[in-house]
Parts: sequence; C-alpha cells; structure tokens
Amino acid sequence: MKKYLSYSFMILTVLLIVTSSFVLAQNKKSEQSEVLPRPKLVVGIVVDQMRWDYLYRYYDRYSNGGFKRMINDGFSADNTNIDYVPTITAIGHSSVYTGSVPSIHGIGGNDFIINATGKSMYCTEDKTVKTVGSTSKAGEMSPRNLLANTITDELQLATNFRSKVIGVAIKDRGSILPAGHAADAAYWFDGESGNFITSTYYMEKLPAWVDKFNQQKLVEKYLSQGWKTLYPIDTYVQSSADDNRYEGKFKGMDKPVFPINTAELYKSSGPGIIRSTPFGNTLSIEMAKAAIENEQLGQNVVSDFLALSLSSTDYVGHQFGPNAIEIEDTYLRLDKELAEFFNYLDRKVGAGEYTVFLTADHGGAHNVNFMNDNKIPAGAFNTDKILNELNQLLQAEFKEDKLITSLLNYQAHLNFKLIEDKKLDIEKVKLSAINFLKKQDGVTYVVDMEKVQSASIPELIRERIINGYNHARSGSIQIILNPGWYGSGSANPTGTTHSSWNPYDSHIPLLFMGWGVNPGKTDRPTHMTDIAATLAAILNIQVPNGSIGAPILEALK
Repeated sequence: MKKYLSYSFMILTVLLIVTSSFVLAQNKKSEQSEVLPRPKLVVGIVVDQMRWDYLYRYYDRYSNGGFKRMINDGFSADNTNIDYVPTITAIGHSSVYTGSVPSIHGIGGNDFIINATGKSMYCTEDKTVKTVGSTSKAGEMSPRNLLANTITDELQLATNFRSKVIGVAIKDRGSILPAGHAADAAYWFDGESGNFITSTYYMEKLPAWVDKFNQQKLVEKYLSQGWKTLYPIDTYVQSSADDNRYEGKFKGMDKPVFPINTAELYKSSGPGIIRSTPFGNTLSIEMAKAAIENEQLGQNVVSDFLALSLSSTDYVGHQFGPNAIEIEDTYLRLDKELAEFFNYLDRKVGAGEYTVFLTADHGGAHNVNFMNDNKIPAGAFNTDKILNELNQLLQAEFKEDKLITSLLNYQAHLNFKLIEDKKLDIEKVKLSAINFLKKQDGVTYVVDMEKVQSASIPELIRERIINGYNHARSGSIQIILNPGWYGSGSANPTGTTHSSWNPYDSHIPLLFMGWGVNPGKTDRPTHMTDIAATLAAILNIQVPNGSIGAPILEALK
C-alpha cells in the first residue's frame, strides 16, 4: 500500500512539474508574442479652406466611396470649431497636429512679426537650410518656428523613432508643419520647376523614387487636358451662374467661365498655375500614393503616419468664392479621388488596418458682392487705406511717422523700437489707435491684447483672442470685424478670403474612419485642438507637449 501511494505521489509530482513548466512556457510565449494593437498607418487629410457645410451642400452628388464613406462608415464630429483668431492656413495646420493654439505653439499667421526685432517672418522660413530638388529658394524651409511638438513627433518618440512620418502638400506649410520636427521627410511643390522638393533639414538629396515621380511631368499632363465641368454645367444647381462678377479671372482670360484652357495657362504662367485648379489635388494624392508605395508606409512593425494636405481647394476658393461652379466642381472631383485613394489604402494596407481623419485648416466667407446682391449684410475693410490714415493721425498727435507697422492678421503691430527710442507713452499710442479703429466702418470690436480679460466682448470671442495671441509674435491690438466683412484692397473684391472668428471661417469638418474608430456622429461642441488628443488615444501614445485638447470619446472604439 505504501509503495502504491509513493508511486502515485511521484507520478503526481511529475505531472505538476510538467504542467507548471508548460504553463510557464505558454505564459512566456504569450508575453513575447503580444503586441500593442495599433493601426498600421495613420493618414491625416487637411482640406485647405473646406467649409463644414461643403460636406452637406454637395452631399447628394458625392459618390458612396469618398466623403460619404467617411460620414456613413466613420465618425463625424459635426460641431467642431477653431479655438482662436485669426483663422489662417499655417495656424490651422499647426493647431490640428499640436492640439494647441498660437499663444503656445507660436505660429501666429502665414506671416507674423517678431516683436523683438520688428521683422516679418514667414511661418516655415529657415535661411539655415537649402533647397533640395530645385535651384529655387522655395526649399529654404523647416519647422523650426513651431515652438511645440506634434502628434507625429509623439509617435516617433513612442516608437523610438522606428515609425516613418512623411508630409505631402502643394504648400510648404501644409507639409512641413503637420509632419513635425522629427519627420523622416516633408515634400512640397515648387512652382518654378513643377517638381516636389524638400530641404536639407530632412536630407541632402531627393530619394530616387521622388526623382522618378518628378520625371513623369504630371503637371504638364494634367493641365494639357483642360478644365471642363465633370458633369453637365446646367446640373450645378448649388452654385451661381457661371458668368458673374463675384469670381476672379485667370490672367489672359476675358471671363471666369468654363471651359478653362489650362494648357494655355501653363504656357503663359508656368507650372505653378496647377495650384489654382483641381489638378493640384490630383497631383498631391498621386504623390501621397508614391510615398506609401516606395517608403512602404503601413508595412512597418510599428505605426507609420502620412500627413497629406490638399491645398488647391484654397487657391480655387480664393479666386472664385464659395458659390462658384469652379468650387462645386473641385469638390465633386476631390470626392471621386478620395474614393479611389481609400480603395488604394484598402488594397495596399488593408481595409480596417489604417486610421484616416479629414478636417480643414479654416473655412471661407461668402463674397461681399454676392451677399449684398442677396440683401445680406457684408462689406470690405480696406486695410491699406486704414493703416495709412491711422499713421497720419498718430503722427499728428505724437510727431512720429509709422508708429503702427502693420495691420497683418487683423492685428495692429506697434513700432516698439521707435516708441522706445522716442520715449513715447505706449499706452497713449495704443489708446489713440484703438479709438481711431473703433470708428471705422465694419468694425465690431477693437481690443488691447494685454487687457482682453476686462474687455466688454462675448466670452467666446475673448477666449479665441487670448488663444491666438502670442506676445512675441502677435500685434498689440486685435480688430474684430462685423459678420460678413473681411479685409480687401478693393470695395468690390472677387473670390473670398478668411481669418475671422465667425462660423463660416471657424466651423470645420472633422471625420474619422478605420482602425480604432467607433462609427457614429456627435453634435456636441468639439474643437480643432481635440484632434491630436483623439489620435493619441487611438495610438496609445502621449499627447503633444503643448496640447490643450481632449479626446473625442464617442469616436473611440
């Protein structure tokens, strides 16, 4: 009996050892093989000057695979607004990707004035780097003026720089600022050569695949086909008649009407003219696909990121305005190209394996004349004339010329050096300027940036002024115009522009689709600064270091 019990105990002991070893081995194997779930690729799409209402203005004419696919299969935050003024391209791209605002990230406009020196600075200007891929100076650019990091930088930090991050856009600022400081590459369009270029900030020589892409001469190919409407012109019922006074003409054309002989425009104006046609978007998307293909984005052991900005919508919008057939046709064409691009991503990366978001850097106002002709208040604010008159008034009072150097970005920039050298009372100069500006037609508020907290203005506008004010790079006085008004050198401007706090400029589309995205919709208030935080939640990484946004929880699966 004892022998039998001893034998049974020995078998049991062996079984326990074997079982324990098996469990430990399995646990170890599980620990080794478990990978943090993340999308293979994130694609960020910023559609320059896309008003939120374009999603639904042309909804009935969109295909099922482009904007509609994102709306119906993805998540739409339909009440997303910009958190600051002025609403401008460079600021928008910076704020989307930093989750921050100009007061923190430092990009105060496409151009801004450095108050310490009084000198103007272009947002991505960098004279310490050289152009790569062209003999022009269009490549003397980098992200060095951006003071905060980006969600793309945070992805690099989270993966110990194993992720690949690439920016692509017609505009340098639309490529460089989203790609961030630690990008592998940013490519933008050079209007002189017709090529995509970069700078020595990223590399000393273009990759062979970029040279090969440029050698296709796609600009000439696209422009040679002419621009006619995608559908019969009488079906564009969401737009004004083709021949009207609200639209700007191409140089050399008698009227801003279809068909547009883009081949002739190419001959007279050079390759840069593609910016003001929908073919600029086509070129950008093809470049994005070439980057995915040749850099093997989405085939990495960690997540990669492609930052794509579509700039031609802005050029077309500025020239023709929101109610032009040219704008409607541009968005119908873009919709078809997005559908094809998403199908490409499905094939190349895998359906459900990538995350894509689409938003805008700002919107655009209706044309002043269009509004007035339809009995809706609007007007043109002649910035140059008012600046000249303001300086004349200040000269009469303080005996010094050009005390205000600029009204750039609807902000009055003081000549600090002159004021200091002449020992003038800066508060008196500001007060005189404010009193003059308040009396101008079309002005709602004029605010001393240092006293905005006590200004008698709506809280929403106050917050956006504060967020947009960077003490080192912004003007000392903020001008807020009446609804429908914008700056122009003409009383009868064509096309449109942007920069204001109003919904037509600040209400932007925001769509998410794919990996980690919970399909649905919200109409609760969300913000441009929430985009980076939402991406950080999807990627399980830290938010950018200047972020003030919060994840849109409803969008997260």
